[in-house]
Formats: sequence, structure tokens, C-alpha cells
Amino acid sequence: MKYICLGYYNKGKFDGMTEGERNAMYDECFEYDDHLRANGHSAGGEALQPPETALTLYWRDGKVATTDGPYAETKEQLGGIGVLEARDMNHAVQLMGQHPALKYGTIWEVRPAGDMNEIMKASEQRRKVSRGL
Repeated sequence: MKYICLGYYNKGKFDGMTEGERNAMYDECFEYDDHLRANGHSAGGEALQPPETALTLYWRDGKVATTDGPYAETKEQLGGIGVLEARDMNHAVQLMGQHPALKYGTIWEVRPAGDMNEIMKASEQRRKVSRGL
């Protein structure tokens, strides 16, 4: 089963690290990521650019509106996502609980991926009917 892992970090703490501390953190984290890949537990992931590069979209007064940056102003910012292959939630927690980023203040939110296959099939059928196909 797939689990989406959202990694949150404290920007102030990160900015306060020396280059050597950051490099040590990166090396440790990437080594663990290599371990997850080698054992078939990593199904992908991406780092994110800083929050100030974000644009948040929402619906207001019948049209799309935008706000610069992330929607919520918090100390922790979303720094990246990972897609994990695990047997169940306990296994996913066990795998992410060993991630070295935790020692550096990263908070991991782990959620089961939603399976939209049946909903997508039903929607496709409804759309075919509405188009007379």
C-alpha cells in the first residue's frame, strides 16, 4: 500500500545551521532514502522550493483567487513529499520513524494514499452517459 509522507521543517532552525551541519544532515537523510529505495519502500518523492515561491489557489466570489505563499502561516513549512510502499500504517510509521531527518527537527505526516480508481471509473461512466455514448 502507498503512503504519502509530508515532511515539515522549521525554517528558522534550518537557516541557523552551518553549512557543515546541513551537509551532514543531507548526507544522512539521502543515505536513508537510498536504503528505502534499495529495499523497495520508496515509490518517489520530491523536495519543494521555499514557501515564499508558493502560490495558493482557492475559489472566491465565483472565480479563482490566489494568495502568495502557503495558505497557513506556521513556523513549520512543508519541505517535501515522499511516496512510501509499506504493508500497513504501522510499517509506514516504523520506516519513517527511522528517518534521520527527525533528529534535525523534521516532522513527518504519514497518510495512506487515496485509491480513486473506482470513483474515476464511475465518473467516466457517468460522463459517457451524459455525452450519449
